[in-house]
Amino acid sequence: MAFRAGEAAISEHYSLDVPDNIKARKIVTQVRILRRIASTVVVVLAVGLVLLQCEPFRELGTGTLASAGIVGIVIGVAAQNTLSDLIAGIQIALTQPIRVDDVVIVEGEVGWIEEITLTYVVVRVWDRRRIVMPIAHFVEKPFRNWTRTSADLIGSVFLHVGYRTPVPDLRDRLHQIVADSEHWDGDVCALHVTDATERSVQLRPLASATNAPQL
Repeated sequence: MAFRAGEAAISEHYSLDVPDNIKARKIVTQVRILRRIASTVVVVLAVGLVLLQCEPFRELGTGTLASAGIVGIVIGVAAQNTLSDLIAGIQIALTQPIRVDDVVIVEGEVGWIEEITLTYVVVRVWDRRRIVMPIAHFVEKPFRNWTRTSADLIGSVFLHVGYRTPVPDLRDRLHQIVADSEHWDGDVCALHVTDATERSVQLRPLASATNAPQL
């Protein structure tokens, strides 16, 4: 209860509902993972201390000490993946390649990190589906994190137009549209020619925003 109360107090102090929430996401992520680690350690120690106080359990432990080593090896092999996930969870809490509310691309899906536990990560995608992935995935495999260092982003779309299209006029019109938008952060606005085929020209308009929803 004390751990949860502390987590709730810190989460309330460092709100994620602000435009530049990098620091808040970093602290909230660390607190959530470390709270789970501490809770697990406390439960294991408490159970161990209770069993040590019971005479029958102590006698049973003395009689089965020889077989306990073999059982421990079997359990260790069976729980290898779980242990690697636990170690990955601790590593993510310290190094933070992902944080709560980060925008990431995993399995070809764009989503937000909704929850990080000691063994798995929940990614919320645009249509409200949840992708549940082992936490070791974010340590062992590459993925894209759009908000690793800052919340601001640059977005793009692609237009395929004919060769007679007046690109300078389109560029001027793009600047007008973006400048009139309340979502633009005033930083990046550009239009580039990125490809040309026998039938069309590919254009890439760019614009920046303070965060993913604004973009």
